[in-house]
Amino acid sequence: MPSTNTRALNRIELHVDLNYEVAAPGADFVFNVHAAHTPSQRLSAERLMLNPALESHTHTDPATGNRYLRVHAAPGTLALSYEVVVDMMHRRSDPARLGEVPIGRLPPEVLGYLYPSRYCQSDRLLALASNTFGTLKPGYGRVQAIRDWVNSHVKFTSNSSNSNTSALDTLIDRVGVCRDFAHLMIALCRAMNIPARYATGTDYGSDPALGPPDFQAYVEVYVGDGWYIFDPSGTAIPMGFVRFGTGRDAADVAFATMFGSVRSHRPIVRALAVEDEAQGLVRPHHCADALSTDIGPPTAAGR
Repeated sequence: MPSTNTRALNRIELHVDLNYEVAAPGADFVFNVHAAHTPSQRLSAERLMLNPALESHTHTDPATGNRYLRVHAAPGTLALSYEVVVDMMHRRSDPARLGEVPIGRLPPEVLGYLYPSRYCQSDRLLALASNTFGTLKPGYGRVQAIRDWVNSHVKFTSNSSNSNTSALDTLIDRVGVCRDFAHLMIALCRAMNIPARYATGTDYGSDPALGPPDFQAYVEVYVGDGWYIFDPSGTAIPMGFVRFGTGRDAADVAFATMFGSVRSHRPIVRALAVEDEAQGLVRPHHCADALSTDIGPPTAAGR
């Protein structure tokens, strides 16, 4: 069923600083901290700096549009600084008009997000999902019910999980961080034959009581005519999420993957919203509309 097609323009000035101490004999890094090019996310004034200045290689995954930076660092310190201005033109749709898409009509590139993955063992949650959500009317509303169930059954607790924590672990422990909320929601959606993927961004609008600004994991679900944003942790403002990457789960889109002995310092993330009525720029805010930044065909730079 078609959606409405209104748009809101949000501008975020983003600055990310990452700092590491590299032990001998050195280490390799794969970063996914570049904002993604999407049909509704435009980038300007983009700059990435490495200290010390090192040879680096960047590439964009043709299937996902994720942008990766590879660096080899010698023993010592490594600092990465990334700045970008991001204009996000969300597609704002009426949730009631977004239905689930029958599997036979899903685009081929969406099918992979129906299957279990490393951290989202949807095949282990079939009975739970069917018993809890099987009688609900298919569509955006059922996806929202899954999101609300995860939000109400899991407590956000900093440092309560690790890189091995899966959706099943979160279901048992009932605590986690945004990454864990996202994995559990994705697994439950896939168990209901609804395509869902893991997305990374920054936690614009999060409560300072939860700690300094940080990266954010959230969920995109394919309903109606595209991928729509959900935040099962409920800790930030989805309209302010700057997307870095999307994948099956966190294994695909870690903001930094290290190969070698490395000590990491806490990332420093600053996301400033620009409000300018004359330019039509609105500050990100919570709203009842369904939001998407992935409407339209792939661009030359990605999805």
